[in-house]
Amino acid sequence: MKVTVLAGGVGGARFLRGLRTQLRKAYPNGDGGSTAEVTAVVNTGDDMWLTGLRVCPDLDSIMYTLGGANDDERGWGRKDESERVSAELTAYGVGWPWFTLGDLDLGTHIARTSFLRDGLTLTEATARLTERWNPGVKLLPMSDEPVETHVEIILDGKRRIVHFEEWWVKHRAGVPAQRFIQVGVDAAKPTPSVRRAIEQADVILVAPSNPVVSIGTILGVPGIRSALHEARAPIVGVSPIISGAAVRGMADACLTAIGVETTAAAVAKHYGSRSRGGVLDAWLIDESDAASAPVIESAGIRTSVVPLWMRDPDTSAQLAADALAAAVRR
Repeated sequence: MKVTVLAGGVGGARFLRGLRTQLRKAYPNGDGGSTAEVTAVVNTGDDMWLTGLRVCPDLDSIMYTLGGANDDERGWGRKDESERVSAELTAYGVGWPWFTLGDLDLGTHIARTSFLRDGLTLTEATARLTERWNPGVKLLPMSDEPVETHVEIILDGKRRIVHFEEWWVKHRAGVPAQRFIQVGVDAAKPTPSVRRAIEQADVILVAPSNPVVSIGTILGVPGIRSALHEARAPIVGVSPIISGAAVRGMADACLTAIGVETTAAAVAKHYGSRSRGGVLDAWLIDESDAASAPVIESAGIRTSVVPLWMRDPDTSAQLAADALAAAVRR
């Protein structure tokens, strides 16, 4: 069993953790692991150079979560963190004081930057970093070419273009986004590893991640949509919207900016049916959104109604099981 997951951020990390648990139950290898292979194609549009270091928020959130080091209370960063270095950088007027990098987290960024400076690709650097954490999932950046999401906003009467993280963290998405700009995406391409992960998968899952700036950025890399369209595996998505609200974060602000309603049905139609040029074969929605199932089905997307809240390891694993089951349902 080979499972490929398109993922980004906290929602993707928690879904992957549940998927790993479920596959260890369904396909045990006798040593606590699984005979199934999971590959995560991860959004790198949130990446940036900051204080001379290459920071990859989504890759790191997933790596820390699967490695058992994530701060689950905050939802990001390392647990048991300290922030002495960031305080020093702020005192020197370096970096973004509203975007705090913990001391342990900085170790990751320093190591990544060293690998990149030594000539490794981001894929190779990610493999080196994840060796330490034994995540049980192969993490692949969506591309080795740098892509950064910028946001056009109007602030104090002036039109500005800022990095996505400034809009997301500093402004808490409270300033309406006029548009999202994927800097570098036209020159990006999926790596051979990403292409193989899509081509060889038995099941492809779209995690409940931000449909605009996480999954949308992955799909924006030239060649990924066509690879998905040609894939032999069924493609099942999990709605990041429950009862008209984002499960986590401020995805509603992103959807509003691109003219998509914050509903499970609207996001499904935004992704589109693979039979009609989109990317989905099936879509999971929450029980509270059951009434919208016929609308989604009419758009050519098979719909399953299941509990979507990932409240703990058991509910996360059950959601993964439901997604896998939807892949084989006809």
